[in-house]
Amino acid sequence: MENKRLNDLATEAGIVSEYINAYGKPQAIPAETRHRILEAMNTDIPVGRSVSSLHVSSLPNVKVVIQGQIVTLPLEDTDNYQWQIHTEQGEIFRGHCQLQLTLPTDLPLGYHTLFLIPKVKPETHSRQYPIQLIVAPERCYEPDAITRGEKLWGACVQLYTLRSENNWGIGDFGDLRYMQQELAQRGGSFIGLNPLHAIYPAMPDNASPYSPSSRHWLNIIYIAVNQVEDFNYNAEAQEWWHSTETQCKLQQARQAEWVDYVTVMTLKMAALRLAYPQFKFRSDDDPQQIAFQQFVIKGGKNLYSQAVYDALHHKLYEENNVYWGWPVWPEEYREPESDAVKAFCHSHPQEIEFFLWLQWLADTQLAECFTASQTSHMPIGIYRDLAVGVAQGGSETWCNRSIYCTKASVGAPPDILGPLGQNWGLPPMNPHVLKAQAYQPFIELLRSNMRHCGALRIDHVMSLLRLWWIPQGETADKGVYVHYPVDDLLAILALESQRNRCLVIGEDLGIVPEEIINKLRDRGVYSYKVFYFERNAQGEYRSPDEYPTQAMATITTHDLPTLRGFWQNEDLILGEAIGLYPDKALLADLYSERKRCKQELLASLNRHGYLLEDLGKTSDKTSEELDKIPEELSKADTLSSLQKSISLAQTEHPMSTAINQSIHRYIAHSACALLGLQPEDWLDMERPVNIPGTTEEYPNWRRKLTITLENMFADAHINHLLQTVEECRKQSL
Repeated sequence: MENKRLNDLATEAGIVSEYINAYGKPQAIPAETRHRILEAMNTDIPVGRSVSSLHVSSLPNVKVVIQGQIVTLPLEDTDNYQWQIHTEQGEIFRGHCQLQLTLPTDLPLGYHTLFLIPKVKPETHSRQYPIQLIVAPERCYEPDAITRGEKLWGACVQLYTLRSENNWGIGDFGDLRYMQQELAQRGGSFIGLNPLHAIYPAMPDNASPYSPSSRHWLNIIYIAVNQVEDFNYNAEAQEWWHSTETQCKLQQARQAEWVDYVTVMTLKMAALRLAYPQFKFRSDDDPQQIAFQQFVIKGGKNLYSQAVYDALHHKLYEENNVYWGWPVWPEEYREPESDAVKAFCHSHPQEIEFFLWLQWLADTQLAECFTASQTSHMPIGIYRDLAVGVAQGGSETWCNRSIYCTKASVGAPPDILGPLGQNWGLPPMNPHVLKAQAYQPFIELLRSNMRHCGALRIDHVMSLLRLWWIPQGETADKGVYVHYPVDDLLAILALESQRNRCLVIGEDLGIVPEEIINKLRDRGVYSYKVFYFERNAQGEYRSPDEYPTQAMATITTHDLPTLRGFWQNEDLILGEAIGLYPDKALLADLYSERKRCKQELLASLNRHGYLLEDLGKTSDKTSEELDKIPEELSKADTLSSLQKSISLAQTEHPMSTAINQSIHRYIAHSACALLGLQPEDWLDMERPVNIPGTTEEYPNWRRKLTITLENMFADAHINHLLQTVEECRKQSL
């Protein structure tokens, strides 16, 4: 009886009992897993209704509707009610109802409050029942250039990878502005960025942009220090800057093959601490002081808590480096409202204001980049990236404990390449608490990330429908899907998109449930089409005109090999070297499939006139050698013999300039409204920026571009390639 009750509660909570796995078959979820996830939700909020204590208990605490649609709210009793809708714009709508309430269809877009007032005798006190009413548009925002049918293109950049003559060993907002100017001159419409979310100033080596401390604020390591006026005006700061020791460390950081996060952060924090007193000397009526104070006021408690977290974390981690996050801090600091935290705030106001100032600097420089892109008439300018979650021990979970379920983490279920699935170590948002709070955390998250940009990419957009929850301490194959209120979330997304004039791109790779595909398309969310994966059932590459218009096309992503790496099988070689493919039979299949991919790609390039005819053919001798790959790999028992066998996997056509440019021309002719290209492929680079499923095995999020921005945009070959891309995009109109 108890199990049945728990099963019923789990179902009501949106915890599925089965799903369709990567092999297309139904996969049952053990009852124990569902019960553990139900326990991890740890909420007393009824999942079926949120105002059950009220007389009109059939009504939710929040109702999301699409503007113009007829919506009726049923009432459970026969009482007569007066109703009032107080709109965000200050209007008031009134009426009477019994048994049901039909909402007006001419309500403006926005966040309104609906009051239900029972009709009672004059001497009886009348109680009002407030309901948050959110009226949303049908679709997300689209720039005028896209609605006119223009085909836009830009660069997809991991900001930290940029080299320049001016940065401090990591790409920064100064580099972003320079790259925007250069790209705009060549016809580019945007620069797509990795998540810029706040990481950990005290632990800069925790560098994954997809496992941030907070998604509301920025990573201060991207501040271009030389563009900070108070750094340039402060004599002590300039003396430090020109010292031999500083310049030596700076050159080492610039010339390093991989981003040295510790050295870079140490240099920047030293410089900014010297500059901060100069800022404090500014008078209260100084424009920068006024702008800073306005930023702090607008940021409110959320911003202040971020600064408190960073200041406190810096102090604790300096004392003992086991204090990686609030779950292992001394107990008195684990609650943001504790007496110990309040005492820290009282005794360290300057330190907290310093971190507030750093956030203001980062926000100001990003805003200047976006303004410059608009001045350069880039239709989008900047497109930002919203990570699917936050780290368990960061500031966002510290400040918003009720919304996150820290006894679970999200990831992906098992698939063909990952039989144990993926555990990303990110605590999920509780969908029921989210709804009980009238979706305010989601709304604030969108607003934070739609600042200073013309487009927002939502990582793992399927999370609006469902997320794979994994009980604490379990591997990813012991997880289960939990559903989210997708229609409400998509409607709110459309509303915030329109208000912020921000295009939305949904990263919809992997297993995408059929039920969300049409929802995303109808709401104006742009799909994400990766060239490698765009093949039909026969394995043929999709022709450029077969790509959907409401999408962004790209050759590769930060989680996939570069174009050269793909063509030369470097991802498979590297994966085997670091132990990702212990099953040689699976590895043999991957090489065979890669061989077929490349042959199909050459055939498609030929078919559409992008390559010479003979490049699409492989000699009989080479074909025979390729067919031996599985047998040779199965015999390989050492890395050297394996790599010798791998050489058979190369066709007679190694990656060349002709193939690289042909693929760029091919994808540039796609029907997609957006095209995002990676500078790594312009530079013919081999190494990836990230290898999914690894932590220490490969230096993820650290690999830089091979040359500086100045040299890249002076390169005749790259300029010719970008000119070709621009011409192809115009031809595809």
